[in-house]
Amino acid sequence: MFSPPAPLPETDTEDASETDLAKHDEEDYVEMKEQMYQDKLASLKRQLQQLQEGTLQEYQKRMKKLDQQYKERIRNAELFLQLETEQVERNYIKEKKAAVKEFEDKKVELKENLIAELEEKKKMIENEKLTMELTGDSMEVKPIMTRKLRRRPNDPVPIPDKRRKPAPAQLNYLLTDEQIMEDLRTLNKSCKCWFPPASPSSPEHLPATPAESPAQRFEARIEDGKLYYDKRWYHKSQAIYLESKDNQKLSCVISSVGANEIWVRKTSDSTKMRIYLGQLQRGLFVIRRRSAA
Repeated sequence: MFSPPAPLPETDTEDASETDLAKHDEEDYVEMKEQMYQDKLASLKRQLQQLQEGTLQEYQKRMKKLDQQYKERIRNAELFLQLETEQVERNYIKEKKAAVKEFEDKKVELKENLIAELEEKKKMIENEKLTMELTGDSMEVKPIMTRKLRRRPNDPVPIPDKRRKPAPAQLNYLLTDEQIMEDLRTLNKSCKCWFPPASPSSPEHLPATPAESPAQRFEARIEDGKLYYDKRWYHKSQAIYLESKDNQKLSCVISSVGANEIWVRKTSDSTKMRIYLGQLQRGLFVIRRRSAA
């Protein structure tokens, strides 16, 4: 008969148990790691699917934030555009008003300059024409003397010229009859050497009535932009007193000196007046100096 096998030692049994346990734990760890990988992979695939569908919570949260930022930037841009547009419109209106005002001022200035220039030319022409009339120079065209030949028997009868005759030149006087007669008497006095002495029965030797006595004359002329009046020189921006025939005394300042006239500005209301040399020479206006203070 066989005898039973002898029992193993206790130390060998414990080593075998520990080895089996270590193998079992390693398998569990590998299996658990595999399971975690699969779970994580499945979660990522699920998130990818939700992202593609647009239902991912994180995606929606970030999209909402981006949308808010987009709307805020759009609103700021519109506000900036509105402010810039209003500023440009205000500048446009301001520039337009300035251009219109400058245009109106230039138009008024041009009109005044042209009127003053035409008035000066008109007065010069009238003075020249009046001088020619007073000195005896006629502006009428004298007919040319033609020699008339005797008509032959076979020549046709000449047809008379029916052209309209030129109208005689007219002279418009800007002075009154009394002022014209006064100037004529003054010219006759200063130019007696031009004419032969009149006979005792002529009107020049008759006694003049008090109404026909010449008025006081003043020396007045303009040279180099300055006025020489009553043995004194007056210039632009000089303070003066202007006295008229009705004893009205005005405080004025000479604003400009022209060729045949001066412009004065009243200090009371800043209105301007034009005074001609003829008016100063006849004593219609009298100029006196005054202090500028």
